[in-house]
Amino acid sequence: MANGGGDSHLSRGLLRPDAAVAERCALIEAEKATYPIAWMCRQLGVPRSSLYAWRNRTETPTQARRRELAVEVRRIFDDSRQTSGCRRVAAQLNREGHECSVGLVADLMRELGLRAVQPRAYKRTTLPGEQPEDSPDLIGRDFTAAAPGQRLVGDITYLATDQGWLYLATVIDLATRMVVGWQIADHMRTGLVTDALAMAAEAGHTRPGVIFHSDRGAQYTSAEFRQYCKGKSIRTSVGRTGVCWDNAAAESFFAALKNEMYHRQKFTTKAKARFAVAEYIEVFYNRQRLHSTLGYRTPHEALTEFETAAPAA
Repeated sequence: MANGGGDSHLSRGLLRPDAAVAERCALIEAEKATYPIAWMCRQLGVPRSSLYAWRNRTETPTQARRRELAVEVRRIFDDSRQTSGCRRVAAQLNREGHECSVGLVADLMRELGLRAVQPRAYKRTTLPGEQPEDSPDLIGRDFTAAAPGQRLVGDITYLATDQGWLYLATVIDLATRMVVGWQIADHMRTGLVTDALAMAAEAGHTRPGVIFHSDRGAQYTSAEFRQYCKGKSIRTSVGRTGVCWDNAAAESFFAALKNEMYHRQKFTTKAKARFAVAEYIEVFYNRQRLHSTLGYRTPHEALTEFETAAPAA
């Protein structure tokens, strides 16, 4: 629970310094389930009598709708782990039957002081091999697919813990943006990426002739990896060296994982980091997080729709 310190975030930036009493009262009303009313009145300089008078005023239908919608905005924002901006919050509201515009949600979030976690710059981690096997770019920055199991992308990133580094390899389906394969290890040998790809294949997320696209990291251009893919009827594809846009879909996932989860906490052990990554991928990212590239659906919803439509096709 918040304390009575004058440095409270309620008094530091949720409202403009010249905010009207009505705006301050609205904030108190919206936050009454989170903070003590008396404490908020002190922090925002609102007499209790003014709050009661504001509550008893005649409320217009528009004001009532904004007040009710503000509660839903707060709920959805919290459910998203403070990661959703106004567009994703508005999309979820409309999914639930609360018709609203992005502009209205942006106004309410501003009044409530709700700010989604801000993205950090993403730093590339994979390094090209000394003698990489030649492979064409079969994606050409077209990160779409007609159906699941046809076009996949993958990459590797570093994860810091107090016990040392971990390395995460992922496989993402471009039709659903679902992370269909992943592996964490304390090494960056080729086995890391083949294990991630094997997870996708064993779960039925690959079709014969599927394209797997990556950067020119040594693991992805090694003879061992090429041999594995050949044995599984997987066609390899790589982007140009040092050109991040050639594998943007894979790197976008790592930016989301680190921005929305990893950089927001400290991991004292590798075990805690492994669990957090697994929970983020399988629970939040694949099944709860709305994706703008999917028309504000979750990857699991997109996959389900493909699977449902397939028998009828």
